[in-house]
Amino acid sequence: MSALQGKVLVAQGGGPTAVINQSVVGVVLESRKYPQATHVYGALHGVRGIKNEEFLDLTEATTHNLEAVARTPSSGLLSTRDKPDAAYCHEIFEVCRKYDIRYFFYVGGNDSADTCNIVNKEAKKAGYELRVIHVPKTIDNDLLETDHCPGFGSAAKFVAQAFAGVNLDNRALPGVYIGVVMGRHAGFLTASSVLAKKYPDDGPHLIYVPERPLSRDQFIADVKRVYAEHGRCVVAASEGVADASGKAIAEQFTNGEKDAHGNVQLSGTGALGDLLSRWVKEDTEIERVRADTLGYLQRSFLGCVSEVDQSEAREVGEKAAQYAIWHNLDGSVAIRRIGDYAVEYFLTPLESVARKARSMPDEFINADGNGVTEAFIKYCRPLVGAMPVLERIAAPRAAKVRA
Repeated sequence: MSALQGKVLVAQGGGPTAVINQSVVGVVLESRKYPQATHVYGALHGVRGIKNEEFLDLTEATTHNLEAVARTPSSGLLSTRDKPDAAYCHEIFEVCRKYDIRYFFYVGGNDSADTCNIVNKEAKKAGYELRVIHVPKTIDNDLLETDHCPGFGSAAKFVAQAFAGVNLDNRALPGVYIGVVMGRHAGFLTASSVLAKKYPDDGPHLIYVPERPLSRDQFIADVKRVYAEHGRCVVAASEGVADASGKAIAEQFTNGEKDAHGNVQLSGTGALGDLLSRWVKEDTEIERVRADTLGYLQRSFLGCVSEVDQSEAREVGEKAAQYAIWHNLDGSVAIRRIGDYAVEYFLTPLESVARKARSMPDEFINADGNGVTEAFIKYCRPLVGAMPVLERIAAPRAAKVRA
């Protein structure tokens, strides 16, 4: 088979991460090695930029510049929340044909994989040779087929360190602290709050994820038990925690406000943290109760990046270019864990990832539904890389002087 000659197009979609630029730079630098790649374009604002023909010619970007961008969090090509339907994807394909795009790489989550799948079908229907590769990205860690998603490790590192700091604060001035973490349907990121625990009484003491129902009675009973044992309580809760009917608890307090994808707004208002705080204040005698919503902070926090996440995000971009340009294949790049700890990369069909999501496995959640297991810690710890060392004063109490 003769080499397919034409332009490369790369774009980013959905929420930014701390390492998404590593994937884009991996695609660009690897693509520029191949003579059949005549130009490498980057679309501004994802699929919207493709539709509007807003491209940067990354063929002319210096390697030094690209490497600096790779180390910079958030989306260097900017992003979009547009969720293309068949008609939108047809327009994307027509732009690709107009510009002689022969290799299309889209870095994003399952909606981005769906876009790739539809565009790929459009090209095949038209008899146009176009290699389409989905490059995985999401802090939610909810893509099927892959062991984990680039972007998750760095976000997990931030969440773990944030809760480690909160725990130190809460130990100095005891009370109940509630931190609300991103995660509409999957609790991986919230669960990562446990990774920096060192001492038996360290928080978070309670962890609630969307995969298990939460009731007011259970929540209050858990808080009372922990507070009686430690004189304080640190709680990590996913924004998507739901009641027994499956309805997100925060949903009834956000006045039906919806995001760009039509999903009911959950944590953006701080409503869930306020609600859980109110439950504690109304149903216990605990006076010091505080809540925070981590919000966008966990996605692209500068200076808190997993080195493991960085290297894997770069490699999925490089592998994407190799699969498309060298091997003439379509698909979604995925990660397979081998040994303890190493990974290898493989290509999975676009339809196996498109519009699908996974949840935390049962073995990662404790029997009471208010914490995680050692199996989760073993799974997640390698992904966050090196963590800061925390220590306590090791000295005996001085004897009191009796009058």
